[in-house]
Amino acid sequence: MTEPAPAPPPGPGVVPPFAAPPVEGRSSRLWVGLGIGGAFALLCCGGGIAALIALTVASGEAFNEQARVVIGDYLDAVEKREYGDAYDMLCEREQRAESRSQFEARVAAEPRISSYQVGEFNTASGDYRVPVDVTYADGGTDTLQVSLAQNSGTGQFEVCGVEE
Repeated sequence: MTEPAPAPPPGPGVVPPFAAPPVEGRSSRLWVGLGIGGAFALLCCGGGIAALIALTVASGEAFNEQARVVIGDYLDAVEKREYGDAYDMLCEREQRAESRSQFEARVAAEPRISSYQVGEFNTASGDYRVPVDVTYADGGTDTLQVSLAQNSGTGQFEVCGVEE
C-alpha cells in the first residue's frame, strides 16, 4: 500500500494558531513601567525618611518638655521650701549619697530662688544636662546645670544633681 500524499500547506489568509506578540512600542512601555516603578519607590523611601525625621524632631521636643516639667517641679518645691518633696524628685544615686535631713539642711542654707528659666535639653550630647538661669531673692543671678537621669522602672526623668 502506498501512503496518501500529505495535505498541501494552508494558503494566504489562514489564521495562525496563536497571536503573534506585538513588536512596536515594546521598549517605550518598558521605560514607562520602569519610570513609574522608580517614582513609586522614591515616594515610599522619601516618605519613610520624612517620617523618621519627624519622629526624631518630635522625640526631641518630648524630651525637652519632660525635662522642663521635672526641673520646674523640683525648683518650685525648693522655692516653696518644700524640701521633702524636692528630695523625693532626686534620682536614686543622689538619695543614696545624701540623707533627707542632710539634703534639707544643705538646700535650706543655699540662697533662696525667686525665679528661674529652664533652657533647652541637649539630647545630642548624650549627657542629660539642662541649663537653668536663676534669680535669687537677694537679686543675684546664676546659671545652674541640672543633671537628669531616667528612672529605670518608670522611664521618667529625675533630678540627679545641680551644679553652678
